[in-house]
Amino acid sequence: MRRCAPLLAALAGSPEAAQAAPDHPFIDAARVVPGLRLDIRYAGSDNFVGRPIAGYEAPRCLLTPEAVRALARAQAALAADGLGLKLFDCYRPVRAVADFAAWARDPADTRMKPAYYPNIDKADLFRLGYIAERSAHSRGSTVDLTLVHRADGSELDMGTPFDLFDEASATDSPRVGPAQARNRQRLRAVMIRAGFTPYPQEWWHFTLKREPYPDTAFDHPVR
Repeated sequence: MRRCAPLLAALAGSPEAAQAAPDHPFIDAARVVPGLRLDIRYAGSDNFVGRPIAGYEAPRCLLTPEAVRALARAQAALAADGLGLKLFDCYRPVRAVADFAAWARDPADTRMKPAYYPNIDKADLFRLGYIAERSAHSRGSTVDLTLVHRADGSELDMGTPFDLFDEASATDSPRVGPAQARNRQRLRAVMIRAGFTPYPQEWWHFTLKREPYPDTAFDHPVR
């Protein structure tokens, strides 16, 4: 991991890392982690709701400096194999979580069901743990992400797309092939080594093990 040391030292001393708005402690991960790719789904319409989500005013990955440093470790560890990380979601404002919850309670809005929850009744999304009243993302040290080839940004095959609400999205699901299972385990292993804890129900979801704000949910918009 010696190749990671210069990056972490630069991050620790960068103006971006030191700068925090008065109402939140986050920094822009893409500005300080080289090669990090973004596809912030909730800032657009390509998501399970089908529209931009409240609180997402820009497609940015905001995280605590501690989480960014851990992401930098994972990104550096993948570099030797020509791989990198793509982020789908990072810090999530409380108002966005409330937006999800309100959507989940509206039985009439099922237009995105074929793409995101084809095998689940929308009324069961809370019970099955896919939608919640609170989210670890609001604490600023949780990420949703996947592996990509650095050369062209193409995603590795994980067996299911991001945010598919289905048993097949569980990291150890037997419903995916051997190659997809290996890709999931590779992502899991590199994130654990970097300091994150996986969420078994969703192969893409990881929370920093030693998160700095374990009891604080923030509501500053992503902008």
